[in-house]
Amino acid sequence: MRVEDVMTREVVTVSPETSLHDVAALLAGRGISGAPVVDAAGTLLGVVSEGDILVREQGTRERRGGLLGWLLEPDDGWQAPKLAARTAGDAMSSPVVSVGPRVPVSRAAQVMVDENVNRLPVVDGGRLVGIVSRADLVRSFVRTDAEIERAIREDVLRRQLWTSPDAVSVTVQGGDVTISGEVENRVLAEVVPALVQRIPGVISVDAKLTWPA
Repeated sequence: MRVEDVMTREVVTVSPETSLHDVAALLAGRGISGAPVVDAAGTLLGVVSEGDILVREQGTRERRGGLLGWLLEPDDGWQAPKLAARTAGDAMSSPVVSVGPRVPVSRAAQVMVDENVNRLPVVDGGRLVGIVSRADLVRSFVRTDAEIERAIREDVLRRQLWTSPDAVSVTVQGGDVTISGEVENRVLAEVVPALVQRIPGVISVDAKLTWPA
């Protein structure tokens, strides 16, 4: 299963010129924590989040003076541009960690864990085409045995390995997969179960594959 199979295609976006006031109203109204910033062509430029807006709000407060102010409110130079931000383009975080639509969901999940993010913009040729969240990936693991079997036959055997889906026997019960039959060589016999194990929803793989002597 790929990211394009589970992503949300209708994404709430803002332009670089959108005021932070309007961004804040949009996030609050939609109950979301951030929005991609795109140009007129749909190119992803960055992401503006509640955190970016809070940095701006911090800049509107008068800084404490003296030693106490220096200790409690140190001057974070990297945040200086955001303290004076007035638009989404000023406040956004960029560059953005993103994934492509044809990336396996297992890879997207790993990126989320590595980068400690809850959602990823999906970009194709520089253009924003969707967004995928941790909840989307979790739902992808809730699959019927028939869906898992179809993914094994179509995605793994036919598309990735260019092997006839009828070459082997595939049974799935409660996410436990059994594969048997004869394949072309030993390498293929080792690769098939490894790829099947990566399919969302697969719990275990019992491979009983043989190859010509």
